[in-house]
Amino acid sequence: MLYRKLDELTDDEVYAAYAPPEPDWLRVNFVSSADGAATLGGVSGSLSGDADKRVFKVLRARCDVLLTGAETVRTEHYGPLVLSEERKAWRRAQGLPEVPVMAIVTRTARLDPGAGIFTEAPRRPIVVCPGGLPEVQLAPFREVADVIGVGTGGVDFAAAVAALRERGLRQILCEGGPHVFGSLIAADLVDELDLTVSAMLVGGGPYRIAEGFESEHARRLRLRHVLQAGDDLILRYVRGSSDE
Repeated sequence: MLYRKLDELTDDEVYAAYAPPEPDWLRVNFVSSADGAATLGGVSGSLSGDADKRVFKVLRARCDVLLTGAETVRTEHYGPLVLSEERKAWRRAQGLPEVPVMAIVTRTARLDPGAGIFTEAPRRPIVVCPGGLPEVQLAPFREVADVIGVGTGGVDFAAAVAALRERGLRQILCEGGPHVFGSLIAADLVDELDLTVSAMLVGGGPYRIAEGFESEHARRLRLRHVLQAGDDLILRYVRGSSDE
């Protein structure tokens, strides 16, 4: 297990610290307060700092597809998925497209197909929704995105992940929200959790980082590294037991 101060690491070392161990890998990135809150003032960005954002940008640069829920898109005011010139150059050097694909999970298709996340996207986004939604709801999205319909009444996350990988989008980064994370845990799909613990006490009320379905079994994680950024801790956990 590696323990380092983040500001002592070069960008190349941060990229190396988050190298995925397998070609098919699903990692989830979250920030929480020290007492377990996933938001402050209704958004996660209030818990995040410059150091956390540095890792956040590396994780985005490393993925093939960024998976996030519609509620997170709305509350966090997501725009089109863009990267800095330095991040795009890094991806080109790895033989990757300049930017990842954005995939948005929605149970009801209550999104604005005219929003910049669709119309200004550098790569055609994906809408992941339950199968069987009325075509009148989906038709506007087919103009600006690819639509993956999986599941009845709700999204079948195992089928959704399989569909993404069939498209060659094998490295998946999920940025939430809590209900998407909870669904991924329940479907036993999470390979890695990247968690920033922000040195704040928020108190009762906000969501935990995982909500929704109760999982049948706890999954043992292995701590791969701890990066210290001031009073905050940036943790990387991967699947497996601590005695492996």
